Amino acid sequence: MFFPAYRPRRLRRNECLRRLIRETNLSVDDLVHPLFVVSGENVNEPIKSMPGTFQLSIDCLVKEVQQSKNLGIPAVLLFGIPDKKDEAASGAFCRDGIIQQATKAIKDKVPDILVITDLCFCEYTSHGHCGHLNGGEVHNDATLEMLGKTAISQAEAGADIVAPSAMMDGQVETIRQALDETGFENTPIMAYAAKYASHFYGPFREAAECPPQFGDRTGYQMDPANSDEAIREIALDIEEGADIVMVKPALPYLDIIRRARESFDYPLAAYNVSGEFAMIKAAARMGWLDGERAMMEALTAIKRAGANIILTYFAPEAAKILQK
Repeated sequence: MFFPAYRPRRLRRNECLRRLIRETNLSVDDLVHPLFVVSGENVNEPIKSMPGTFQLSIDCLVKEVQQSKNLGIPAVLLFGIPDKKDEAASGAFCRDGIIQQATKAIKDKVPDILVITDLCFCEYTSHGHCGHLNGGEVHNDATLEMLGKTAISQAEAGADIVAPSAMMDGQVETIRQALDETGFENTPIMAYAAKYASHFYGPFREAAECPPQFGDRTGYQMDPANSDEAIREIALDIEEGADIVMVKPALPYLDIIRRARESFDYPLAAYNVSGEFAMIKAAARMGWLDGERAMMEALTAIKRAGANIILTYFAPEAAKILQK
C-alpha cells in the first residue's frame, strides 16, 4: 500500500509535538467574567441552573472580582438586578442604581481590572422587555434616549467599557454621541452587534430575573436562521462608532463568528451564554462527559472561529487551567 511522504500523525505523537504546531492558543487574556449583582449585604445566592454562579451583593461581588483579577482575568461584565422594577426602567440610569454602585465599589477596591457594564433594560422593566413600550411593542427611538442616559450614568460611575445589548436600531450612534457630549469620548463601546433571539438564554433569565411578561424578543433580536443579516448589523455598528463588536450566543453561531472575522478587521467578542454553560455543567454532573475537557474544547472552538474576546461563566475555571 502506498503512503504519502507527509504523514500527519507524525506530529501528533506526543504533547510537546502537538503544542509546537498548535494553531489556536487560548489565553486567560481572552476571557471576560460575567457577574450578577443585587442589593443587600453578604448575599451569595446560588443560581440553580448555573452551578457555581451566584447573585452577589456588592461586598461579595468585590471579593469575586478580586479573585478574578488574581487569576489574571482582565475584565468583568456586570448585570444588575434592582430591588424595584418599573415600566420606565428608571433603576438602570439613576445615579445610585445597583450597577452604578457596584462599578464604583469595584473601581475603588480593584481599580486595575476592567469593568464592562451591560447596557439594556430587561432586568429593570416590570414587563421584562428591553426598552420603552408603546402599544405593547418596544419603541425603538424612545429606547434610544434611555440608552444614552444610562450610558452616561455608567460612565460617570467609572465603567471602563459600556456594552449595549438592547438591539435597537441606531443604539451605538446614540450612545457614542451621548458619551462624547458629556466628556466620555474615551469610553469604548462593546456592541452586542449580532444578538440572536436564542433559546440558550434560559438560565440567564433566571439569574437576572428578567423573563418577558408577555410575548418574546423576536421583534428586536435576530432570527437564528439569518447569517447575512448579522454581517449587515455588525457593519452598521462599526459605522456608528462601535469599538468592539460581539456575536451572541457563541457555540451555535460559530459560523457567524467566522464570517465576522473574515469580513471585519475589528476586535471581535463572542458570548458563551448561560445555556451553553449549563448544558456542559449538567452533562458533566450526570457523568456523560468530562466537564473540564468539554469546557476547554468549547472555549478553544470559539477562539478558533475568530473571537478575540470570550465572555464566559467558565472564566475562573478556565483561568485556573490556563495558568498551570
